[in-house]
Amino acid sequence: MTAHPNTEEALARPLHLSRICVEKVWGGRALEGVLGIELECTGPVGETWELADRDDHNSIVAEGRFEGQSLHWLMANERQALLGDAEPSQDDQFPLLVKFLSAEKPLSVQVHPDQKVARKLGNGEAGKNEAWYILSAEPESLLYLGLRPEVGPAEFAAAAGSMEVVDLLQTWSVKPGQFVWVPAGTVHAIGAGITLLEVQQNSDATYRIFDWGRLGLDGQPRRTHVEEALLAANYDYSGEGPVVPELQPLECGNQGAELVDNEFFRMELVEVCGTLPRESIQKNASGTPLVIVCVAGAGTIGDPGGESREFVAGDTWLIPAVVQDWTVESRGGECRLILVEAKAQEAAKKEPQEESKA
Repeated sequence: MTAHPNTEEALARPLHLSRICVEKVWGGRALEGVLGIELECTGPVGETWELADRDDHNSIVAEGRFEGQSLHWLMANERQALLGDAEPSQDDQFPLLVKFLSAEKPLSVQVHPDQKVARKLGNGEAGKNEAWYILSAEPESLLYLGLRPEVGPAEFAAAAGSMEVVDLLQTWSVKPGQFVWVPAGTVHAIGAGITLLEVQQNSDATYRIFDWGRLGLDGQPRRTHVEEALLAANYDYSGEGPVVPELQPLECGNQGAELVDNEFFRMELVEVCGTLPRESIQKNASGTPLVIVCVAGAGTIGDPGGESREFVAGDTWLIPAVVQDWTVESRGGECRLILVEAKAQEAAKKEPQEESKA
């Protein structure tokens, strides 16, 4: 298929994206119960990729004019209408990666590099900042987030690769509805019994430090990356733990809370009890794409042509930068949305600043 001659007219509707199931040794089937979604694969599902533009996994448009086309194809053929002023990833792909993640067993103790360390290690990946919105957690579930304040590089290096490293981490109890900011360089692990939405830079730079002595799905030990992790760890940041978003009134009786605003993306929680117009969220039309993820309830999304399409919990929609007139309406009560806005190029090129967190 060739590119359309009038790009703005061609990509003038919200895009509904299909789901990609990813099996993980620590996964299970919890997403079926937590979100009520159907998992097509039969194995232990650790992640579903809701929006992805990677070489190994690429989102497909589920309906409408571009049904069957991949996000990669849209980046190549409808780039300006899709991205607008947003900065693409280091590999010239869509800048964000959005997942649901469900841990039946704990994930590895790991760390993601920042941009500087990623360039130094030269593995071809960008840095990786990420954020979590907790969907479900068992009563005894824990997050391991950040080294304890008194832990320095020497003590961390001596314990890395062994069970002893777990004792150097801060532990946090979690409950549904909390938000967690995980900047690059934060040593962390997601404990068993936690299901969450993850928003991150489009990067797969992950350095495992300890993997609980288990084997992977192929029956072989999973690789650890201790030397890289020692370089990537930020010893000056201990992590701030989960926080409960403080909702503020929005137009039309809705409520919202900014979760994080960094140089790569802005993330917001919105509880919709009626109609949500674009102006309530994107007060200044930024000319960048917006991702809408429904994490509870149901509703409809309306486009500039006056069409409305239904969504339920677990659905993800991508609003191209060119679409400046859309609305969301709740159906049968309140619905809860996570909105993620990609940052413009000017913001993405600035030095990191203090993030705004819920």
